[in-house]
Amino acid sequence: MDLLPCVETETAANPSHAVIWLHGLGADGNDFAPIVPELVDRAWPPLRFVFPHAPARPVTINGGMRMRAWYDIKGARIEDKQDEAGIRTSIAQLDALIAREGERGIAPARVLLAGFSQGGAIVLAGGVRHAQRLAGIIGLSTYLPLAERTAAERSEANRDVPVFMAHGSHDPVVPEPLGTASRDALARLGYGIDWHVYPMAHQVCAQEIADLRAWIGARLAA
Repeated sequence: MDLLPCVETETAANPSHAVIWLHGLGADGNDFAPIVPELVDRAWPPLRFVFPHAPARPVTINGGMRMRAWYDIKGARIEDKQDEAGIRTSIAQLDALIAREGERGIAPARVLLAGFSQGGAIVLAGGVRHAQRLAGIIGLSTYLPLAERTAAERSEANRDVPVFMAHGSHDPVVPEPLGTASRDALARLGYGIDWHVYPMAHQVCAQEIADLRAWIGARLAA
């Protein structure tokens, strides 16, 4: 499988940990790159941030317009009529990026997966299925796709991987109840979810970044 093109930034030479961060529908890998200086604590070890570009594809809900997307969205209720083939292809592309970090000297146990909206859906679904232990999973303003398959398909290595989930209470794109249901589905399987809700729409806010900084710092210390 060909690797996706990526925007990359390193906080210092010889990074010992990596964060692979997937953007939302219609955006690209540049979308969250500016967050790095605000997010990173100077006390952290050197990190490599990898922001891949999703392939361009027709998106049904947007009239078949081609845009960068991790999978097709076929209706207003994004959890219905899921594009299982597209989701699984993107999970495989995520696995390939994790493997490349291993080839560059950063084992999966030192890789954090992060994603916003559609990207968050892929890291949640892909992270719990990944065959090797990960450092943690971050899902922002998102939900768990293929939820009914998770129990059967999750990996033993990541059965208790740390998960940070955050959502806006006024999100018109991924409604908060869908995020809450995804949190609960994972919790029922035994995952410990660090859950946060903020008075915002489909976006990221300053308090969320501060909370995420504390959570990542704890994972790096571990």
